[in-house]
Amino acid sequence: MFDCAKDVRAYHDQDVTLPKTEQDAMRDRRNSNRTRLKSGLAKAGKPAPLEFVKQGSYAMKTMVRDPDNDYDIDDGVYFRKEDLVGDRGAEMTSLQARQMVRDAVDDGKFNTPPEVRSNCVRVFYEKGYHVDLPVYRRVVTSTVFGEEVYYELASSSGWKRSDARDVSEWYEDKRAASADGAQLRRINRDLKKYARSRYSWRSGILCGFGISVLTTERFRHDGREDRALYDTMVTIRDRLTWDLQIAHPVTPGDYITSGADDVRSRCFREKLTEAIDDLQPLFAADCTRERALRCWDKVFATTFFSERLEEEQRAAIAAPAIITSASLLTSTAAAAAAVSSAGGGRHA
Repeated sequence: MFDCAKDVRAYHDQDVTLPKTEQDAMRDRRNSNRTRLKSGLAKAGKPAPLEFVKQGSYAMKTMVRDPDNDYDIDDGVYFRKEDLVGDRGAEMTSLQARQMVRDAVDDGKFNTPPEVRSNCVRVFYEKGYHVDLPVYRRVVTSTVFGEEVYYELASSSGWKRSDARDVSEWYEDKRAASADGAQLRRINRDLKKYARSRYSWRSGILCGFGISVLTTERFRHDGREDRALYDTMVTIRDRLTWDLQIAHPVTPGDYITSGADDVRSRCFREKLTEAIDDLQPLFAADCTRERALRCWDKVFATTFFSERLEEEQRAAIAAPAIITSASLLTSTAAAAAAVSSAGGGRHA
């Protein structure tokens, strides 16, 4: 396979992973949202949150850059179960808990008011960001073995036992057990970027969490970044060829996919096959750097790789001119020194 390892790594670092400025902006929005929610709850005489916990791709650090700032920041808000009671003292339903959070976070300053969704409260921002606030309650029960603590999510089907922290811990455990946890995360981001590289794919392709699960299952480490990405694409495609279902990694019996013939998994499999086919010219004995980089451009629907080649070519042309200019300056200086030492030049 023609070596484009440095180019694939450069693409990840420059066009895939989020720059620090955007990371800082997201963190500021998250913190502002937390402050707004606590203030709104206090003003309405509602219970204060027990804690906030970042979740999803934001917590796993697998978010990828999006030209339209279409970022989903998950920030779970946790309450004590005994605090979530209604006006008449009855236990809050999952819907009432989400409505309470929605009302508290809506300070009237948003162009699009926050919405109650099936498993969260969504807060919209003008630049394309949105913050999802899943609502949890902490449950403490007594058993013959002592006190048991667990968490429940306010979902559309009622209070459902769940804690998104388990997902973050699962992902970190998988990275730690892999041959190269840092590379696994980079390949994960690259695959998510590929799945979002065409607008027409976004509504029908596998979700980012599903891609993360598949990456941890089928990651193939390699000292070359391009080969690690290619090999992981192949092993994921082959896995989806015999099984389109993806089990939830921390919730036994639950699936990320909708069935044995999940259309989103099938779409991702088909798009991976397209990428693998597009990269076949790299295995030809007569493959050139120009042809190889065009193939990577085609995969990610970008011009990044070809532009790198153009920059290299411009630098190669400029280098001899710089060397010639430097040599000329050196020769001129040497000649001047020779004249000076011979007593030539101007008289005082």
